[in-house]
Amino acid sequence: MKYKSLVVVCAVVIINSLVSAQEIPKQAIKANSQRVYEAQKSVDTFSNIFLEGEFFGRLRSNTFIYNWAQESTNQKNYIVSALGGSVVYKSANFKGLSFGGALYYSRAFFDNTSYPVQTLSKAKDLLSKFDYTNTGSKNMAVLGEAYIAYDALESTNITLGRQLVEGFYTKSNDTKMIPNTFDGIVLKNHSYPDTTFSLAYLAKQKLRDHTQAHSVLVYGDANATSSNNPQWSQNDDSVMHKGLTYTALKAAGVSTQAPLITGDITHTSIKNLRLDLSFYYVPELLSQVMGELNYILEFKDFSITPGFRYIKQIDDKAGEIGGAAYNVSVANLAAYEDPNSLDSQMIAARLVMLMQNYKLNIAYTQVMDEADLITPWRGFPTSGYTRSMARYNWQANTKSYRIELVKNANDTGVYKNVFIQTSVLHTDADESKGYYDENYYYVGLVQNPLPQLQYKLRLGYQDTEAADADGLDGRLEFNYIF
Repeated sequence: MKYKSLVVVCAVVIINSLVSAQEIPKQAIKANSQRVYEAQKSVDTFSNIFLEGEFFGRLRSNTFIYNWAQESTNQKNYIVSALGGSVVYKSANFKGLSFGGALYYSRAFFDNTSYPVQTLSKAKDLLSKFDYTNTGSKNMAVLGEAYIAYDALESTNITLGRQLVEGFYTKSNDTKMIPNTFDGIVLKNHSYPDTTFSLAYLAKQKLRDHTQAHSVLVYGDANATSSNNPQWSQNDDSVMHKGLTYTALKAAGVSTQAPLITGDITHTSIKNLRLDLSFYYVPELLSQVMGELNYILEFKDFSITPGFRYIKQIDDKAGEIGGAAYNVSVANLAAYEDPNSLDSQMIAARLVMLMQNYKLNIAYTQVMDEADLITPWRGFPTSGYTRSMARYNWQANTKSYRIELVKNANDTGVYKNVFIQTSVLHTDADESKGYYDENYYYVGLVQNPLPQLQYKLRLGYQDTEAADADGLDGRLEFNYIF
C-alpha cells in the first residue's frame, strides 16, 4: 500500500505541475544525461543567499530488460525497475559565494529468486548490491552533493565538497538513478585568452550504486571490510582494475586512500581549431595523459571536422601489483607483452560531418598491444569516437570501428523533435587475451512530449563470436522535472 500511495502522490504532483508548465523550464536534461539549470541569482546581502536560492525537483523511473541468447548460472534474463528522484538546492550568489546540495533516492523492484542480484549486470545501479546483500535494502537514499563555491577571484571558480565533476576522465554519467560524485576540490580558470583550465583533487568517489564514498582506485576484499561481498564495498566499477585489491595495495606499501588528481585544458586561439589536453594521476600507482585536436572545415551548407586523440598511460606500481589487465578473472595475462606493466597507449581518429540537424561520425580507435587502459571514474577513453552504450573497448591490442548517425541534437535539454542516435560498432579484439570480436548495434531515442516531461529509450544488441555472450539490452527511462 505504501508504494501505491507514493505513486498517487507523484501523479498528483505531476498533474498539478503540468497545468502551469513553463515553455522553457528552469532545468532540463540533455541527451547525455547532464542537467542544465537556469542562471543563478545574485544578491546584495548575505541574508538573502539562502532565501533567493532555488530548489529543483525530479521524479524518475528506469526499467531495464536484458535477454541473453543463452542463459547460464551467471547470466539470467531479467526485468528490473526503479522509482525515485532528487531534490537539488542551489543558493543565490553573494559576492562570489554560493552553496549547493542534492538528495537522491532510488527504490528498486525485483524478485531476487527470479533475478539474483549478482546477475543484474546492466541494472545493478538501481540499488546498492552491497547494501542489499548485507541488510536486505532495495533502497538508496544518499546525500549526492554538498558543496561550497567561490567565484569572486578573477576568472576563477573554486568548489569544495561533494560534487559532480565533468571532465575527460571523470563524469557524473547520470544514466541510472543516482549520479557518480566525488569528494574534493575543483578549480576552474579562464583568465588566459581562448583558454579554459580545470584542476581537481578528489579524495573520494561515490559510484552510482553506492551509498557511501570510497577510495578511487581500490578493489574491496575481505581485509577491506568484514561485511558480506566485500568486492562491492570499494570501487567495483565495471572497468575497475580488479587486481588492485585492498590487500595487494597494503602488501605493496601503497596507500589505500590515494587521491585522484586530474585536470583539463581547452585552447581555441586558432580559428576553427580546438586543442584539448587532459591528465590524471593516482600517486604511487598510475597516470594518463590525453591530447586531442579537432579542426572544423566549413562549407556552404555543412561542415566536416577531422579529430585525432592520443592517450599515454604511465605505470608506477599498479602493474607490478595488479598486472597488465583490469579484468583478472577473464584476461589471459600470459598473452600480454609485459604481464606486470600497465604502460600503454591509444590512438583515435574520426570524421564528423554536420548538415542541418544531422551529424555523421565515422571513427576508429586502437589500444596498443601493451596493457589495458584504466579509467574507472565514468570518463571513457573512447568517448566521442567508438564508445557505444555499455561497451568498454580499451583492452590491449583492440581495434574498434564505429559509424554513428545523430538527428535533432541540441544543448538545451528540451527535445520537441525526437532526438535519434544510431550506431554500428565493430570491435576487433585479441582472442589470445581472453576477449572476442564483436558487433554492437545501438539506437537511442529522447523526446520531451512536454517541456518538463522526457522519455529515453535505448536499445543495444551485442553480437559476438562467443556463443553465450550475445544479448539484447533494453532501457526505458522517464523523467519529470519541476
